[in-house]
Amino acid sequence: MIITVDELKYNVEVIGSGPPLILLHGFTGDITTWNNLAVQIKRKYSIISIDIIGHGQTDSPIDINRYEIEHVAHDIKSMMKELKIDQAHILGYSMGGRLALSFAMLYPQKVKSLILESSSPGLKTHEEREKRKQSDTLLAKRIIDEGMEVFVNFWEKIPLFSSQQQLPHDIQEHIRQQRLANTVHGLVNSLKGMGTGSQPSWWERLNDLHMPIKLVCGEQDEKFCKIAKEMQLKLSNAKLVVVKGVGHAIHVEEPEMFGTIVEGFLSEINEQ
Repeated sequence: MIITVDELKYNVEVIGSGPPLILLHGFTGDITTWNNLAVQIKRKYSIISIDIIGHGQTDSPIDINRYEIEHVAHDIKSMMKELKIDQAHILGYSMGGRLALSFAMLYPQKVKSLILESSSPGLKTHEEREKRKQSDTLLAKRIIDEGMEVFVNFWEKIPLFSSQQQLPHDIQEHIRQQRLANTVHGLVNSLKGMGTGSQPSWWERLNDLHMPIKLVCGEQDEKFCKIAKEMQLKLSNAKLVVVKGVGHAIHVEEPEMFGTIVEGFLSEINEQ
């Protein structure tokens, strides 16, 4: 379905029945990245998958300010109102995890629980954020200059996704085609407007969150496991799961195991 928020059309898929669970994908992704999870748990939960601004079939506006993570978090709040959802479980992966965490910071009363897969609260210092902005600007220029196919060739080979080289060829090809379906200016504006360097740093406010939180990282993704362990120390109600033998995208590399982790966590909350 299409939900229009402030004249911007969001592509949203709703399947299943039960307590609402909102799913937020990563950079270059779309709602199809959650297909396996949705099939696994749709009997117990109402699954709301959202194509984030600049991705999939959601609009990719020219206005860079429209991509600011606080603005997109407000869009999610508006979508929840449209769907008559007062409170939801929120699951975000990578970029979507930063968005999920931002949403929880801004609208904690709307969040029943939070699941953050391979995510971070942003960068701690102004210097780190400025350096990352410069890096993202260079990457954005590369996408514009070289086009989507050359960018995807580069992106799928970065060290962060090295473990995905072990996936069956048909799965790798599906991921590739899904990435290629995005638009140049959608990804460019997403990098500039919602990149790690552009968003607020939430590190000093993590102890403000008191809803149940599950942190998930892949054993081979050392960077994000280190971040998750540091986050856990600052979150009063968080549990961490390190999944062995996988990298950044646990829900892609070990979908059944990831679904079991999510379902188990949500079941614990619903029993409380």
